[in-house]
Amino acid sequence: MLPVDNEKVRELLLKGKFGLEKESLRITPDGYFAHTPHPFMGDDHIVRDFCENQTEINTPVVDSAREAVEALENFTKRIQKRLQTMPERELLWPFSNPPFIRDENDVPIAQFTGELKQKTEYREYLSDRYGRYKMTLSGIHVNYSFSDELLRAAYKSSGRHGFREFKDALYLSVAESAAAYGWILTALTAASPLTDSSFVEKGRFGEDEFSGMASVRCSELGYWNYFTVWYKYDNLKTYADSIRFYVNAGLLAAPSELYYPIRLKPAGKNDLNALVEKGVDHIELRMFDLNPLTTSGVDERDLIFAQLFLVWLAAEPCRLPSIKTQVQAVQNFKNAAHYDLRTVKIMLPDGDVASVEDAGLKVLARMKAFYADFPADIQSVLDFENEKLLRPEKRYAQQVRMRFANSFVTKGMILAEQKQQEACRV
Repeated sequence: MLPVDNEKVRELLLKGKFGLEKESLRITPDGYFAHTPHPFMGDDHIVRDFCENQTEINTPVVDSAREAVEALENFTKRIQKRLQTMPERELLWPFSNPPFIRDENDVPIAQFTGELKQKTEYREYLSDRYGRYKMTLSGIHVNYSFSDELLRAAYKSSGRHGFREFKDALYLSVAESAAAYGWILTALTAASPLTDSSFVEKGRFGEDEFSGMASVRCSELGYWNYFTVWYKYDNLKTYADSIRFYVNAGLLAAPSELYYPIRLKPAGKNDLNALVEKGVDHIELRMFDLNPLTTSGVDERDLIFAQLFLVWLAAEPCRLPSIKTQVQAVQNFKNAAHYDLRTVKIMLPDGDVASVEDAGLKVLARMKAFYADFPADIQSVLDFENEKLLRPEKRYAQQVRMRFANSFVTKGMILAEQKQQEACRV
């Protein structure tokens, strides 16, 4: 827990680091998946996710949301310029939901060779288990770490016997609290209400499908395992052992198969042994949709809000002590992905039941009180998010549906063309 009454701690509260992972699909100008090999071999910052045509940008670690967005914009421009000059020009699809899909064979599994061959084998396993269509859903993962300066200032007044023990305990507490309240990030950043008919029915193209979700990938239709995980947050070993249990039981092939919105990660290679041995380096938030209304795919204010959210949780932690509360927390995430946040309800950790909209307003009211004496730019970010709940037309999902309905892919292709032209103009 961050002792925010400590003057030094409060002074350093918003010092931290960001790293972003952004997935996007390479497509042909007629709205289908590209089948060319990954054109960025050797670039550590532009890799592949599930599909050969699913580029993933991994930005460097930076000190602010602004720098993170700028890095994302720069890498996106690099991709766009390369795609424009390919022998057969390709585009970058700006939405979380895919364009036209002919069939499962139209989704090219990423091809790795040599020592990395097991990566392709793992993707083939995922294809058999979850189907390739679901694996085409793309988004942004936000990685955040509290500054070492902040953590050491908080550690001095913690009474803990070691800095590593304090740091791990703090991140575990934040992860548990984010599981309790992270649904608000889903509600505020959902931006994928439309799919093409080919996503739900083979051979039917060009018709819009609206399932009642604001974010398909974060809803019950998207990225979830066939069971609900229960973590033990007592310490880092019990947390890691919680995940190992599902692997050992045969429910997961590897820890990376755990599709949970929040992850604790070590520095370097993401591995459970490294996590336990080295400790937590950062927390990953995996619920952000691609925002097609922005240049980079994410609004800077949403990144700042994620930071404000995590700092608030670090200062005012929340427990999920039972299987029941953790199962409910997962359901809250799925409910927050719905389009109409007034008609679907969630249960808060205190047992109070409310619509997602009303519950979100309560959380934001608590955050606004917590940051009451912070500068005006912090208040404006909180007001920006609050407005989305007060006025549904301010939500990205509603704006996307209004603008791209009645021929989602056709209108989306026009946007993809515009984005490439703008990126290559500079």
